[in-house]
Amino acid sequence: MHAFSLVGTPYRWGGNNPRGGFDCSGLVVYVMRRSLGTTLPRTVEQMGSVGYEIAWEDRLPGDLVFFNTTGSELSHVGIYIGQNRFVHAPREGGTVRLESLVSAYWGPRITAFRRLASESHATTKP
Repeated sequence: MHAFSLVGTPYRWGGNNPRGGFDCSGLVVYVMRRSLGTTLPRTVEQMGSVGYEIAWEDRLPGDLVFFNTTGSELSHVGIYIGQNRFVHAPREGGTVRLESLVSAYWGPRITAFRRLASESHATTKP
């Protein structure tokens, strides 16, 4: 719910708060710190090693969803909120927004779902 409340906040590269705006990883760091008290690494690539990977069918609201948008397996991140939707900060000139995981653009670019927890195990990618 906290991520959903930030929809409409301006995108800003390197941004990490609602007043200054967010980039994708800044949004995730901010939301996870405020809602779970968890401090995450600042970059998408570093976030890709936190928690554990889960299968597409096991995803739950609050899980992180990673995308390949630049040729790198971990180049974009959002927060899954349920019903095949996620919140993210997509690009310069945009705002934090809600999107569908099954859209023609985002669906094929999904590379992983990760759950933040102390236990660690891996499953297959979606």
